[in-house]
Amino acid sequence: MKITEALFAGSSTRVSEKPKQKFPEFAFIGRSNVGKSSLINMLCGRRRLAMTSSTPGKTRLVNHFLINREWYLVDLPGYGYAKMSKNSRQKLGQVIRDYVNFSEELHVLFVLIDSRHDIGQIDMDFINELGIGGIPFAIIFTKADKLGPKALEAQIEKNKRQLLEHWEELPPSFVSSSETGAGRDEILSYIESLLEEIRKGRETEA
Repeated sequence: MKITEALFAGSSTRVSEKPKQKFPEFAFIGRSNVGKSSLINMLCGRRRLAMTSSTPGKTRLVNHFLINREWYLVDLPGYGYAKMSKNSRQKLGQVIRDYVNFSEELHVLFVLIDSRHDIGQIDMDFINELGIGGIPFAIIFTKADKLGPKALEAQIEKNKRQLLEHWEELPPSFVSSSETGAGRDEILSYIESLLEEIRKGRETEA
């Protein structure tokens, strides 16, 4: 897939406030400072489409970007930011859950995990919650350029084994780097394959 156009379409805190024009949605989420905004900018080939910051917890809204006038890339707030007040964390959790559980156009939620570390308990709790809710998701291991090839491969395999302790089958997974562009083609090809399935389904219904 080649992204030729990426337009900001609106921000919201609840599903009822989403852009009125409906398109398939592919959303991105992860713990604060996992590299989500950098990944989104890398995928879209735009340096400042999603605002990056050295301060975790910057994204507080659900942001929709219309891609090629065909689908939405959805930038969700990060979770697990410890320095945020309890009340703020609860409000942010409500924003995330409202979107994840009630957006009928959501086709896949990409959960970002820092490839340098073991999967944390907060991440596992969130992933398991997706499983309970029947939310389709995939995993993107970010910041792959920060480890050498052998160390990266070993850490990814360790994380996959950790996932298999909770899941009978692994979700689709990708390894990415916003610095080198690694994983970009694979992630966009996966989205393209799902869009093709949606098109075929619509043709069958028609």
